[in-house]
Amino acid sequence: MRVTNGMISKNVMNNINLSYGRLDKLFNQIQTQKKISRPSDDPVVAMKGMFYRMNVLEVEQFKRNFSEAHNWVETTDSAIGEASKVLERIRELTVQASNETYDEGQLEAVKEEIAQLKSHIKSIANSKVGDKYIFNGTDTLTPPVDSAGNVSFNSKNVEFELAKGIFVPVNLNGDQVFGENGDVFKMLDDLETALGNGDTQAIGGFLDKIDASANKMLSARAELGARTNRLDFMEERIDNQEIIAKRIMSDNEDIDFEKVVMEFKQQEAVHTAAMSVGARIIQPTLMDFLR
Repeated sequence: MRVTNGMISKNVMNNINLSYGRLDKLFNQIQTQKKISRPSDDPVVAMKGMFYRMNVLEVEQFKRNFSEAHNWVETTDSAIGEASKVLERIRELTVQASNETYDEGQLEAVKEEIAQLKSHIKSIANSKVGDKYIFNGTDTLTPPVDSAGNVSFNSKNVEFELAKGIFVPVNLNGDQVFGENGDVFKMLDDLETALGNGDTQAIGGFLDKIDASANKMLSARAELGARTNRLDFMEERIDNQEIIAKRIMSDNEDIDFEKVVMEFKQQEAVHTAAMSVGARIIQPTLMDFLR
């Protein structure tokens, strides 16, 4: 077969263009730190990348859920702790008022302070995380204690998905903290009535009821402590999953930088040599001699 100058020139240019293409691919890999820039570069890597990236996004969502869960639990614990302190103060006042040494004016002063403390516990029952009430179950947009002082607690748990298919309750229902239908508030109403009547014997009888309400709050805080421990263990596991998921995604998508740089330098040397040899192979034309 006769090989013409045009055929040689065409082959040289085709090979040089292919060399440019390999240089361009390696340059893009170095610049982006990724093995591929479009799915057509390697469909297998692209498909695996979509799956691994979904895993990473899922784990990152779980981590955001953990942040919100801790916010709920910590806010609830703080609210119950504050309510417990208020009950301690109410107990102190009740002990003082039950010793039969207080006159009518002193009992009235105790009654007024207890009324204020009761209002404060009601405000604690309306505690929020953001714009959501934490003691009203899933009815998070409705205050459990309305403006008229009426108490009504929703009993359904607020649950967050903290791992694949695992939902964990992050709230305590108002009944668990303040008694069924707000028994603590009814008890304090009765205590106010006894103080108003000056019935010191009846006042002393409220100490056991106050202790029962305080123990209920203590039990609720203990349950929150157990949930906090569970959240910590689960979050540690999710942190490990995030590390593994990102490593797998990186192994699939990211380049070995040193290896690609070496390949680029080798291809650059090959390209330079090809250009030099190509310039010698392509024969000069008549126009070259006329210059």
